[in-house]
Amino acid sequence: MEILVTGGAGFVGSHVVDAYIAQGHRVLVVDDLSTGKRENVNPKANFYQIDITDFEELRRVFSQEKIDLINHHAAQIDPRLSVDDPRLDARINLIGLLNLLECCKEFSVHKIIFASSGGVLYGDAEKIPSPEESPKQPISPYGVAKLAGELYLFSAKHTHNLEYIALRYANVYGPRQPAKGDGNVVSTFARLLAKGQPVTIFGDGEQTRDFVFVGDVAQANLLATEKISELNRRPLRSLDDLAFNIGTGRETSVNQLFVKLRAQLKQQSEARYVTPRAGEVRRNALEITKAQRLLGFAPRVALDEGLYQTVRWVQRL
Repeated sequence: MEILVTGGAGFVGSHVVDAYIAQGHRVLVVDDLSTGKRENVNPKANFYQIDITDFEELRRVFSQEKIDLINHHAAQIDPRLSVDDPRLDARINLIGLLNLLECCKEFSVHKIIFASSGGVLYGDAEKIPSPEESPKQPISPYGVAKLAGELYLFSAKHTHNLEYIALRYANVYGPRQPAKGDGNVVSTFARLLAKGQPVTIFGDGEQTRDFVFVGDVAQANLLATEKISELNRRPLRSLDDLAFNIGTGRETSVNQLFVKLRAQLKQQSEARYVTPRAGEVRRNALEITKAQRLLGFAPRVALDEGLYQTVRWVQRL
């Protein structure tokens, strides 16, 4: 299969590219390198340095290649930045997706996997872990854009018979994770602690997240690729039918994470507690029963092992 991975030079996207190539697929990568790194791109992938908001450049790729499936990871992923500049967030996360959908329609590409976010769609959910049918109550423009992206795909399914799957990620961590950006607390803490420096914790540190290892997320993308046509033959009743939470179902507080990383790095650095940030949820964990049942997904890497692999990577930087 020939697969186009947008954002394939980024943290999660590059691991997805590696997984596809290891499975024998031919992979094209589109990335503008605004946050991704050229060295993350698998040398066996065909790389295009293109901004997905540039419709004509994107269209040129589709005209030159025979694409069977799109895996869409290119995005503005920082909720705080989306609060400060919602127009920028919408331009990348909505116009970029619409450009892809227009190219799909023109060049008869009928399959797309969309990297969504269970970490922001459900807001401060009443039920933890949160299932896919939880009320959608995003509290940042980034979350609004992710929800709108799923709605555009739901529409395209009905109007153009597009097959799609939305993977709603928990907090992904692991090697190649940048030091800055929302959701990058593991990488940020590990880099600071490796240097013996203090870390900053916003609020009291008792806010929780569902930390899922990037290798498990890449595996979820392979499973979605295998199952996309089968799952799209099922009757589509709601937005949640083709959406799958990808996480562990377990909550870990920021304070617990800090203690684990400090122990692994054998450091005694302290944490500095500051005012909580606007637009962040208090608790988050994702119910993954549906992904287990229909995709065959199961997280394999426990948090301590994933942190160990991440720390080893940070120490090699």
